[in-house]
Amino acid sequence: MSMWFVPRDAAARSMGADDVANALEARGETVIRNGSRGMLWMEPLVERADERHGPRVGWSNMTAGQIDAGLPNEQSDNFIGAVEEVDYLAKQNRWIYERVGITDPVDPEDYVAHGGLTGLKNALAMSGSDVVQAVTDSGLRGRGGAGFPAGIKWRTVADQPPAPHAGESRNAPAHKYICVNADEGDSGTFADRMLMEGDPFCLLEGMTIAAHAVGADRGLVYLRSEYPDAIATLQSAIWIAREQGWLGDNILGSDVCFDVEIRVGAGSYVCGEETAMLESLEGRRGMVHAKPPLPAIKGLFGTPTVINNVLTIASVPSILARGAEAYAALGQNRSVGTQVFQLAGNIARGGIVETAFGISAKQLIEDFGGGTRSGRPLRAVQLGGPLGAYLSPEKLDVAMEYEALIEAGGMIGHGGVVLFDDSVNMAEQARFAMDFCVEESCGKCTPCRIGAVRGVETIDKIRAGQNVEANTELLRDLCDVMTQGSLCAMGGLTPNPVLSALNTFPEDFASPVIATG
Repeated sequence: MSMWFVPRDAAARSMGADDVANALEARGETVIRNGSRGMLWMEPLVERADERHGPRVGWSNMTAGQIDAGLPNEQSDNFIGAVEEVDYLAKQNRWIYERVGITDPVDPEDYVAHGGLTGLKNALAMSGSDVVQAVTDSGLRGRGGAGFPAGIKWRTVADQPPAPHAGESRNAPAHKYICVNADEGDSGTFADRMLMEGDPFCLLEGMTIAAHAVGADRGLVYLRSEYPDAIATLQSAIWIAREQGWLGDNILGSDVCFDVEIRVGAGSYVCGEETAMLESLEGRRGMVHAKPPLPAIKGLFGTPTVINNVLTIASVPSILARGAEAYAALGQNRSVGTQVFQLAGNIARGGIVETAFGISAKQLIEDFGGGTRSGRPLRAVQLGGPLGAYLSPEKLDVAMEYEALIEAGGMIGHGGVVLFDDSVNMAEQARFAMDFCVEESCGKCTPCRIGAVRGVETIDKIRAGQNVEANTELLRDLCDVMTQGSLCAMGGLTPNPVLSALNTFPEDFASPVIATG
């Protein structure tokens, strides 16, 4: 009997996947709700297999009306053949996303059948110190944007004794925390959401491995309120994991006791910064504070705390399953392993691409993305989120790895790749960057709080033709102050898109147009 796979991912649902699934069930068909394969231009992507774990064939952009008219077949116009052989998927190297789009995200048997828990079981057979060493040897770096070595952060927390919550008696219970930053506020990024909606057990397994490694007993996922599907799926996964003995006391018969809960943020972009996130988790306004103390030493509620991004933690199970050496063999230079790139903006084939570091931006855009969706010439690409620099097409041979991108004036950030065709006005994009900082600044430091406001005003004056030379010099000085004087990356990185637009596309600033909000 055939089985039909219809994604429950938010992107697929927005394109009518629920109606497609209902239409199939109305015909008496067996439907499994999987995650998205990440080929978002094909959603809803419907797949069929003759057995649960057998090979699948697929149909793109399915509608309920098509199902009502008859089950799709190999003669249908939208038939794509064997899904795994689609070039977009076949050219990837999926470690983090190895199950996403394949399994039912909240089916524990499906998870185990596709390699889930292998990493955790291997980790539990090792000492915590050896697990930390394995992560260190893998070369895993933080995927949230900073690229800090995960092993060093874990070792720092492992070396600290557990501590009671700040303000409690010395005799109160002592803790360490694993905090996962799932705030994913960068425009054009959606990898965290897709992982939590498509393979939430992977995140929980990675957190449990981290807990064993550093001696933590509690875990929190700071998840943005704009992701209701991710919240619901992850919460279901937590309940199921507890029932399976994957969370709670004596996990898988070991002496590891660890549990996870979700905390939903209120939509502040700056809470993606770790100290602001901690403030929010503790019930205060999300504002950045200076370091030291490092969160690894004195973090959540004053206890030693590991803070990692979703993709960082989700990399850990496969490292422990396949080996640190195999992971470290991927990529190039100090950027090892795989990165999940998100193709968005004016792009023909938007979606997820997981591959080893070192692929060029040009390859991502042309080989995977298919160029602009409009068909117009490509003019600019923003790498690394809304605070990343704009690169012209001539600079896209740069390797997608941390140091190479920094040398080229860009940054890898969270892996976002956003395209703009030649209809874009880059002065407007520069203004948007400054205005974004105005709206999202926590307001704690003057360079960011005031600098962004003055930046918008100055760009407007330049575009209006007022004292252009003097105001351009003023804008550059302002950007330097923000870069050097801001407390965190919010103000410190906002000049990246502004200066890259000003330097690379100066003609757009010469337009005598008054910018409006």
